[in-house]
Amino acid sequence: MSRFSSEQLQTFAAVLTEGTLESAARMLNITPSAVSQRLKALEQAAGRVLLQRSNPVQATESGQVVLRLAQQFAQLEADAGLELGFPGESPRVSVPIVVNADSLSVWFLGALTRIPPELNAVFDLHRDDEQHSTSMLRAGTVMAAVTATPEPVQGCRVEPLGSMRYRAVTTPAFRTRWLADGVDYDALRAAPAVDFDRKDEYQHRFLGLIGGGAGVAIPPGPRHYVPSSQEFAEAIRLGLGWGLLPEAHCLPDIDAGRLVELAPHLPMDIPLYWQRWRSASRILDAVTEAVRGAAAEFLRPA
Repeated sequence: MSRFSSEQLQTFAAVLTEGTLESAARMLNITPSAVSQRLKALEQAAGRVLLQRSNPVQATESGQVVLRLAQQFAQLEADAGLELGFPGESPRVSVPIVVNADSLSVWFLGALTRIPPELNAVFDLHRDDEQHSTSMLRAGTVMAAVTATPEPVQGCRVEPLGSMRYRAVTTPAFRTRWLADGVDYDALRAAPAVDFDRKDEYQHRFLGLIGGGAGVAIPPGPRHYVPSSQEFAEAIRLGLGWGLLPEAHCLPDIDAGRLVELAPHLPMDIPLYWQRWRSASRILDAVTEAVRGAAAEFLRPA
């Protein structure tokens, strides 16, 4: 006999997805009391605490294991419904994926439109820096990730997608004001930069390349934080600072003279990888094929 029921697993995943018991109850169309009872029974069956009752709730280390089980069960159930030939009656499976902001804004959404609608999939997209996104795979929060990490997370397989090229740019007026004597380490460090958030290391890394000291700790200079891809690019176009933009976001402005490159000989290529659960799945296979095809069109060859 199974230790956990499908209802318990479904409820556990819903609570972690929605963040609260009340929101999960609305999604499942049951009462909060029923959600609480299912969670209590699940924790009793597991013999340990699975949820931190914070706001939003979070899975404990043991809860992360159960979350992976719940998501794998939902995935297997959906795959079975498809193979039995009843796609209209099979449950919709939510596929959680973590993607970096630039991929999300440049090419990833287009990949999802390539997935056959008969697979009955919906997508729960999480945004995180590509240097850190594998932590969500380890936690069981997502089934797949666009990441800069080539080493596979346990239970996952990995394949290269290609590289996204970035160029360091600013406005002509900003360059005249801050970099009139040329782009060197000291001048660039003194000029305000634009960072996406406090995980964003691209401007920092580019400064290291300019100074010939890649990998060397560099004290940060003045910077703005703009945590939205569209507004990040707009902040640079408005002259708030300098920063690295994907080619897709800056080449038209460079060609039109609205932006200037700080170091045309130093583009920065960031290799990206696709990591997904190793388990066989028709839905994950289709997502992987769609991501692979879109990446081949938008990214530089691996």
